[in-house]
Amino acid sequence: MARVAYREADVDLMARMMRAEAEGEGKQGMLYVGNVIVNRAIADCPDFNDLRTIEQVIFQVQGGNYSFEAVQKGNVFYQRARESEKRLARKNLESWRDHPAQYALWYFNPYAPCPPTWYDQPLTGQFKQHCFYEPAPGTCDSVYYG
Repeated sequence: MARVAYREADVDLMARMMRAEAEGEGKQGMLYVGNVIVNRAIADCPDFNDLRTIEQVIFQVQGGNYSFEAVQKGNVFYQRARESEKRLARKNLESWRDHPAQYALWYFNPYAPCPPTWYDQPLTGQFKQHCFYEPAPGTCDSVYYG
């Protein structure tokens, strides 16, 4: 059973996001970004309570801006998804997740060493240029069960 319900349009959208955010970090980096996207769709916590679809996650607005930089800036997000990224997106949607993004709800590229916390969320690890953060204990336990 898939981790989150999805349509082919969601696969395409997620594949474009994974490519735009982490193409330079290879397949593994794109899979980690995919982990965060799926985790947000299943997380039942304040920042993500109203998100249940891939489209809602990708186009979420927080603080007046899109949550993902690739949507804000456009860059390669608006290019077509390639079949290789679609395969990775399906893999995430179905079951794949791994450390450091296994339970992560956030990531960013600090262009410096990863801070140990980000908005009070603990660092789970780094892959190439991206730092990954999961919810602080007791703040969003649903991400661990989805």
